[in-house]
Amino acid sequence: MKYALFDESCKLETCLIEGVHQIPASAIKIDDSLFLKITQETDGIWRLVDGEVVKGERPAPVPDYAQLVAVERYKREATGVIVDGLQIETTRDSQALIASTGLSAVLDPEYRCNFKTVGGFVEIGAAQIITIAKAVRAHVQACFDRELTLLRAIEAGEYHDDMLSQGWPDSSPPDPTELQ
Repeated sequence: MKYALFDESCKLETCLIEGVHQIPASAIKIDDSLFLKITQETDGIWRLVDGEVVKGERPAPVPDYAQLVAVERYKREATGVIVDGLQIETTRDSQALIASTGLSAVLDPEYRCNFKTVGGFVEIGAAQIITIAKAVRAHVQACFDRELTLLRAIEAGEYHDDMLSQGWPDSSPPDPTELQ
């Protein structure tokens, strides 16, 4: 004898075989044909409806919107910025290097270095290093701010798919007054 066991919402939990499993009183006796279908046809959800075992469609998976937004933010974060005509990388590695270079510039106003941009090396001084560091930080923060806005829209039930491609910072030069 074969049985099916359903949860409180009438969704199939498991199938059982007499002599192999302990059969609870709530289990429903099923024939061999239905047992075979239930155990082989995994393309749906088996339920108990009005005393009959039926297969329904699986619900469409719900996207993890917060994860989608985080992935998009990470991608946008690394798009780079243009500062004083220099194309600056904003990958995580670049951010760390720029932050450490910025610290050197803050500690020594006479500091100069050969700085690698997307277009190649340029020699820059402390003031320009600080301008670059502020622009990179502003770009990255704008990406996180957009992520937070989208997360709040998700929580409020106001999010829609086209929002994922909108509102991110671009790589144009930032307004110098915003960097001070």
